[in-house]
Amino acid sequence: MYALQLENITKRYGEKTAVNGLSLNVQQGEIFGLLGGNGAGKTTTMRMVLGLINPDEGKIQWEGKGYSQELRRKTGYLPEERGLYAKVKVSDQLLYLAELKGKSRKDADRALKEWLERFGVPEYYDRKVEELSKGNQQKVQFIAAIIHDPDILILDEAFSGLDPVNVELLKSTVTDLRKRGKTILFSSHRMDHVEELCENICIMHKSNTVLKGSLKEIKQSFPKERVLLETSGVPVNGLERIQGVTSVKPYSENTYEIRIDRLDAAQEVLRLALEQAGSINRFQIMEPTLNEIFIKKVGADHE
Repeated sequence: MYALQLENITKRYGEKTAVNGLSLNVQQGEIFGLLGGNGAGKTTTMRMVLGLINPDEGKIQWEGKGYSQELRRKTGYLPEERGLYAKVKVSDQLLYLAELKGKSRKDADRALKEWLERFGVPEYYDRKVEELSKGNQQKVQFIAAIIHDPDILILDEAFSGLDPVNVELLKSTVTDLRKRGKTILFSSHRMDHVEELCENICIMHKSNTVLKGSLKEIKQSFPKERVLLETSGVPVNGLERIQGVTSVKPYSENTYEIRIDRLDAAQEVLRLALEQAGSINRFQIMEPTLNEIFIKKVGADHE
């Protein structure tokens, strides 16, 4: 049984279709990536999953059941837009929110202090939200989503506004939550974050599903069009004249990124490099990145 199942769900607002016939399955203990540009339908999908709005067509099930108050207590939601009250203390807000989810004040207080300590900001317990930087407000909002120890997490742009150090901190936290068996629906504009965290993805565009499935299998289904070449110090001339090579981007006199439109061109690149340089430090035919795949599928249609 899947932790989450969406079966052909559709949501309309007047004549505008926000989500059109979306189906996906999420396993327990999985981080599932939901991708798409602005207006793709991601946030509407998440709100339907949370029971905040109902689909016009289709069915959503958690562990084979429909939405219930019990599910509300088991769910944590981090919205893209910040929703904490600026002039209220962090502890007052987060303890109240945890109590709404069924956690006792004593347990919530202990959990809050543990999370603030883990994130390196224990002094924020008595601070007002408006006194914190945008990045630290995001960390506090993340704690608000997980303080009641939910089984299900809906994370919409979880790393927004964070510097690289804090991005790594929250990524490791999300990974730890998955290891503890939490089911996570994860949305982000950052394709590298999705590649690192998710095994399965769904790309949406203008309410429709354009690509869905195992990230590994999706990558294998797209052609390899990039070759990285590094010689031992001797430059290689004439790479751009090889049939099938579409561009050559030198990073230094002996390091190149070469674009190809046919796989056998890579072997010609290697042959020429060996002939001229003799010694190769690196030769790698790269699989496409998720960012490249996204651009291929959405392309100039992306807004």
